[in-house]
Amino acid sequence: MGEFHSERRPSGTPCRIVSLVPSTTETLADLGLADRVIGRTRYCVHPRPWVEGVPEIGGTKDPDAARIADLAPDLIVANREENKPAHFDALDAIAPLWVAYPRDVDGALEDLGALAELLGAAEVGRELVGRIGSARADLAEAISGRPAFRYAYLIWRRPWMSVSDDTFISALLAEAGGVNVFGARGERYPEVTLDELQAAAPDVVYLPDEPYHFTDEHISELLDLAPRARLVDGELLSWHGSRLCKAFPYLAELTAG
Repeated sequence: MGEFHSERRPSGTPCRIVSLVPSTTETLADLGLADRVIGRTRYCVHPRPWVEGVPEIGGTKDPDAARIADLAPDLIVANREENKPAHFDALDAIAPLWVAYPRDVDGALEDLGALAELLGAAEVGRELVGRIGSARADLAEAISGRPAFRYAYLIWRRPWMSVSDDTFISALLAEAGGVNVFGARGERYPEVTLDELQAAAPDVVYLPDEPYHFTDEHISELLDLAPRARLVDGELLSWHGSRLCKAFPYLAELTAG
């Protein structure tokens, strides 16, 4: 579950929040806390048009500490994977730093509830977690009786890179019955060759639109190596937080056949 980076804590309920995590920025808005968000990264793009009026403070990997300090936040929200831990001490010196690191759906729901409670929005957080839980149950019912399917999920090209089971992406696809053909790799985001992809013989290869923007051209490139490749919504298959309400119906449709 998310935790503070150090012993530093807000003196009261945080009212001036800088979010360094795109999925968290969206979640804060869905918790009814949009008026408290005073800074976000350039990759925090949902929900529009509200988010376009929130000041940018750099990227997820290169936040502008001086700009953040100028905004005088009383809480900064980060993610151990999305942001660089090397920046955490400097950020924590500006304001209390809350750091999450969900690895699966249960962890994501715990983080959502804990953040909502920290911000005085526990009741809204429980309602949102409940809606996600209902969508999760609907997915489980939809896939009941379906056979498991073997997939490869590629996140980069030149070099080709995939995901292991130690990722939120893999955990989310497992909810729909997916078995990751590169799941046992030691690295969380292993490099793979096209020969390895062909040898693994996945039933489907997923090509998301982020972090690498795959297109129909790349489907054609893989036609001789995999029987089926599909372009997919990378946000819906990698973002934790409130977007999970949309992710589970999407998974049900994506894996229907």
